[in-house]
Amino acid sequence: MGDGENASLRLQFNPKIRLEFHGATITTDAGLLAFREFDDALGLTEIAEDYLQESRTGRNIRHHLVPLLRQSIYSRLAGYDDTNDAVRLSQDPAMRVIVGWQGPERKAASTSEMGRFETEFLTQEDNLKGLARINTQWMERAMAHTLHRRVILDMDSSESPVHGQQEGAAYNGHFECVCYHPVFLFNQFGDCEAAKLRAGNVHSADDWQEVLDPVVDRYLTAAVRLLFRADAAFAKPELYDYLESKHIGYAIRLPSNQVLQREIAHLLVRPTEWPSPKPIVSYHDSVYQAQSWNVSRRVVAKMEWHQGELFPRVGFIVTNLSYPPKGIVRFYNGRGTAEQWIKEGKHALNWTRLSCHKFVANQVRLELFILAYNLGNFLRRLVLPEPMKHWSLTSLQTRMIKTGGRLVRHARKLVFQLAEVLVTREMLGGILERITRLRPAPG
Repeated sequence: MGDGENASLRLQFNPKIRLEFHGATITTDAGLLAFREFDDALGLTEIAEDYLQESRTGRNIRHHLVPLLRQSIYSRLAGYDDTNDAVRLSQDPAMRVIVGWQGPERKAASTSEMGRFETEFLTQEDNLKGLARINTQWMERAMAHTLHRRVILDMDSSESPVHGQQEGAAYNGHFECVCYHPVFLFNQFGDCEAAKLRAGNVHSADDWQEVLDPVVDRYLTAAVRLLFRADAAFAKPELYDYLESKHIGYAIRLPSNQVLQREIAHLLVRPTEWPSPKPIVSYHDSVYQAQSWNVSRRVVAKMEWHQGELFPRVGFIVTNLSYPPKGIVRFYNGRGTAEQWIKEGKHALNWTRLSCHKFVANQVRLELFILAYNLGNFLRRLVLPEPMKHWSLTSLQTRMIKTGGRLVRHARKLVFQLAEVLVTREMLGGILERITRLRPAPG
């Protein structure tokens, strides 16, 4: 053992090894500095002042809006999903620099400060709307650096299980748990265009227009061709009418019924090449009008015969696209990536952890999680080199963000000495070079 409070600790199994503690100069999240550089290049978090209304008064305000928002977003991106983590993060040299201080001597916000910021300040109506507007601005800035002639929108819902007495939580028979039931809207690049927290017992398609409208208006103004995909929970005639009125191409899973089954009954004959080690697939194209529809619509059926199964697997898709039947099915199947992105948010950011008592506070938490998710996804798709582009957000956390670093002061400079393990100097240098290219031209 050491002889004093600041002395090193010794290990008896190897006397040559000593342990020293330098909490104020050591960080486990040095990789966040690259995200902060990316953030600065696109001017992301700094726009918070334009959309959040400062309501705090007095001389005791230690941290302003932008640093507080940065701490909320970056801590979640690094996997710290609770304000209680601010106790440690306030001492972290990387976090101190990230939130806005030129030097690490001043602490980041404490747990109590972060708690008041997220549950009192951001829950004000104007600021809650401001968070959504910030995400919209982020989307515009990211898409300005994205080559795209069309944008595919995928809508899906998911459960956020709760284990307390949270407002709005309710039992959902489909998920078989007490939960919230948020709805998400992604584009084909994996960005979360919008999200809305809802009570646990609502239908999957509830509030679809509230979520979809602002995004559609933004893209139609930019003269971008829009396409839309969703599963059978969103098979609603009012949604079809809406998409058709906006000239948006869509492919939506259609629940089976007796009329549709009769339409393909003559095709449900076991193929002559049966049994086959590979699935035998056939398609059917028809025009169908349900009683609740005011017009007839194209419906594509896919029939799959699998070895060992007595009956084929049949699925129906309603669409206004002109692709051949196989192309319609292939296009629709692409929506499975939205489910993967929701899983990334759950596993990497733990955005299902909505543990506040008040519903509005959990709305804020979800919006902050979405901003953290998008910051990670923007960097992944815009600047990561090829060997890293396939990394999930979880991989980004464990391989890049969780890079150990030591802060060393040199005269007027601060030097972070990084552990070169999974992300090499060459890889990080390539990332920073790509970030530099995103910066606006001088003048």
